[in-house]
Amino acid sequence: MAGGQVKCLSVIGFSLICLKMVAATKTAPKIPTIDQAYSKISNSITVEWATVPGATSYLLTARDRNAVIETVVASSPGTVTGLKAATLYQITIRSISPAGRSQASPPKQAKTVLAAPILQVSSPSPDSILVQWETVYMATGFSVSIMRANGLGRIWKENTTNTSLTFTSLDAGTLYTIKAYAWNASGTPGDDSTCNQRTGPRAPANIQVSFDSGSLKAYVSWAPTEGAFNYTVMALSDSSRLSCSTTFSSCTISSLQCGTEYLISVLATNDAGSSRSISAVTLRTVACAPGRVTIQEDPPGHLSVVWSSVHLGDYYVAFVKNDDGLEVHCNTSLTQCNFLSECGFTYFISVFAYNKAGQSPLGGVFNYTTAPCCPGDINPVLVSSDRVEIVWSPVRGAELYETKAVDGFSVVECNDTVPACTLSALECDTKYNITVYSFSEVRGSNTSCTSRFITTAPCSPEIKNVSKDAFSMINVYWRSTNVEATYTVTAQGEKGLHRCSSTGESCTLWGLPCGSVFSVTAVAETPAGRSLPSYSVPLETVPCCPASLTVTQVTQSVINVSWTVGTGAQTYVTALESHTGQSKCHTHQNHCLLGCITCGINYTVALKAISATGLTADCGYQSYSSSSCCPLGVKLYRLVPNGIRIHWQASRGSANYSTDLYGSKGIFTCAPSAGLSFCDITEIPCGDVYTVMVSPVAETGLKLTFCPKKIYSVTCSGSTLGMVIYRGKRNAVWHSEPWIKKET
Repeated sequence: MAGGQVKCLSVIGFSLICLKMVAATKTAPKIPTIDQAYSKISNSITVEWATVPGATSYLLTARDRNAVIETVVASSPGTVTGLKAATLYQITIRSISPAGRSQASPPKQAKTVLAAPILQVSSPSPDSILVQWETVYMATGFSVSIMRANGLGRIWKENTTNTSLTFTSLDAGTLYTIKAYAWNASGTPGDDSTCNQRTGPRAPANIQVSFDSGSLKAYVSWAPTEGAFNYTVMALSDSSRLSCSTTFSSCTISSLQCGTEYLISVLATNDAGSSRSISAVTLRTVACAPGRVTIQEDPPGHLSVVWSSVHLGDYYVAFVKNDDGLEVHCNTSLTQCNFLSECGFTYFISVFAYNKAGQSPLGGVFNYTTAPCCPGDINPVLVSSDRVEIVWSPVRGAELYETKAVDGFSVVECNDTVPACTLSALECDTKYNITVYSFSEVRGSNTSCTSRFITTAPCSPEIKNVSKDAFSMINVYWRSTNVEATYTVTAQGEKGLHRCSSTGESCTLWGLPCGSVFSVTAVAETPAGRSLPSYSVPLETVPCCPASLTVTQVTQSVINVSWTVGTGAQTYVTALESHTGQSKCHTHQNHCLLGCITCGINYTVALKAISATGLTADCGYQSYSSSSCCPLGVKLYRLVPNGIRIHWQASRGSANYSTDLYGSKGIFTCAPSAGLSFCDITEIPCGDVYTVMVSPVAETGLKLTFCPKKIYSVTCSGSTLGMVIYRGKRNAVWHSEPWIKKET
């Protein structure tokens, strides 16, 4: 420390030496005299003095116990700043010129005024301003004044020893200027503080709330409030707080919640603070959409819609709209509605809750599809023994049709998307309970569809036997399992159709033409339909008998039987029978020669027509008498004058004969009287050879020509008529009549 002081003294001594040197050359200015020193501002003291000639500036010095503060000024008055408020200072002044500075003037004491109070101003209510400050050093009292900032109106001034003051009965929302200062014990006022403060706005009034139920917004309006810079609308509920701000007198609060009760208040705000509306407006929003909606159809045709109750819901409206566009609704204070429904529709269901605020938001749109309609016009278009084809009109809501045929033990099903079904593999003559169920993917099958009984066509009969009786009737026998049926047997051939019917197991075909081939089938018929024909059975009728039969005597022991062709006959058997025996012929022709016939006998002629399969038709009987036997012992006798008697020996039985002589000169005929065995030819030329034949004459008058012929020569010997000579094959035999010669 000693060293430091020394150094400081050395420096000082050096300065003094310098000053003395300067002084030796120039004269310092005079010392100024302070006229007065006073303080108007708490951090400064103003000094007044007489001007010193030659001084270019002045050095003011303020000294208290703790510090020295200097300030250079140009002229009087001069102010020393940076001082402490309410502090006593020693004030000196020095004049300064180019020649130097003067000595300090005699000191003068001056005390700085009190510091200005530091104000804290607020508006606790729209009509008051609260002014607060901290204690000011050395202050014994305070003076506070207030007036409109625009200068209009009166000034309020209050003195107090407190550190706060409230001005009331002010205009709301108005900007005021507040001025305050402190004074000391001598009443000297200190610095003043000035600030502006606006009173708070008045509370908004006449609040109107309009609720938009569709957007869940509230439109809030109120009367404008003087002095309010902006407004805040608040909507308070138990679970949420919503607000909106605006500089206008209306505001919209969005995102309100359904089913909530809000208290709506408006807060007016300016830089002084805010004022809330005295009373809040109660807003009840629309109720929320009902939840837990359940839809049931019980019984079919009745829809029951049930939902849960919701808060603030006064009543409910349920809307039901089908996919045809028809809509109905139900208004109720309960939580259930019942509607009539139709099959095959999709119903779109929505439920709204209502209160004074309006309709609840749209909740879920529920759809319910009723069971598809049942086909009501099931018509069989084909019923056979093992198959049923049915059709029906399409029904609403059906995506698929399920057809079931039940006969008690078995079930036949058919599924298709078209309104038709063919049930196959059915049992014949069986009663089926047929039901067509409509099906949709959403609802499944409509199990309430009614059924219809359809009986399949009867079973086909099985022909067991076809027989022919003695009267050419065809008896057809069959076997069938049908309960009740009428059977029709049809014989079809080239010559037409023939039928017979019966409810039993046989029937008889009449009048089938002979010589024909038929295909015989049987069909069963019931009210349900006709069966398929049975397997056909071939039927061949016996061949037709020839339309006519002719017997011709060829020789005495041979006859020719001929006949017309019998339809269906391939061969024929002809038989002649008598007590003497039988003659038979089997041929495929329509004639036959029968030998070994005894002349003059009555025969029975029988003909059988035989088909290729061996069927035989007995074609009746007729009697035939063989011709009389040729006469024996034919001789010629000469008659006078030119006649010839022909004599013979008659055969057994009675017969008529005819005699013929054939010669070159003519043919001569004679017929005996009944019962005679000769006849005479009265005129005959001689000298000729004659062929003589005596023939029996049939009952029909036909002359038989198969008897043996004899040749005689009639000669002329000395007279006109000569001898009769028989000419035979070997030698001539002379008869007792010398004039007739027979050739043998």
